[in-house]
Amino acid sequence: MSTARKISQAKYIEQEDLEQFANKKVIPEILRKEILTALSYYPMLKDTTITFAFKESFRKHFMQAQPVISTMFRRREEREYIILMNKYFEIEDERIFIDSMPVDVLVGWIGHELGHIVDYTHRGFFSLIKFGIGYLISKSFIIGAERVADTYAIHQGLAGHLIQTKNYILNHTHLPDRFKSKIRRLYMPPEEVMMLVEKAHK
Repeated sequence: MSTARKISQAKYIEQEDLEQFANKKVIPEILRKEILTALSYYPMLKDTTITFAFKESFRKHFMQAQPVISTMFRRREEREYIILMNKYFEIEDERIFIDSMPVDVLVGWIGHELGHIVDYTHRGFFSLIKFGIGYLISKSFIIGAERVADTYAIHQGLAGHLIQTKNYILNHTHLPDRFKSKIRRLYMPPEEVMMLVEKAHK
């Protein structure tokens, strides 16, 4: 089977079967199918408490995964996490709403954020503090952290979705150029995702 065929394969799970992945999750109904589909690639997060929430005026990121600060002192398996999401991109007088995006693009985007959460679950308290500081002050740290999240997503079978997400952003004529430039600077390009898939299947 060709690499292109391998990365294009996607899970197709009935909604009632997806509901098993809703355990300990708070999910906006408008994105329920996309979020549960992304979660289905991460069985290790089935018992992890995660809230998916929209946030107004969330300018720096379209989505962001982070630990719930008040739970960081708990044991790793008892921590809680949140994925904050913008409802839309704002482009001059136009808005591109999140629920108008292609399903596979959203699954890839959410899958990337879940990769961050898997990374967080492997970190102790002081490692999480160090991560937060590094993300705030170091561009090279951000690049490394985003690559880690992408790598988790690829290993869980989300390479095809990731490529669709990245291509959607980089090729979308209406998205802001500054946002596209940020994606190019900080995130793994689609070509590298394909290379990692090829390497894994040699």
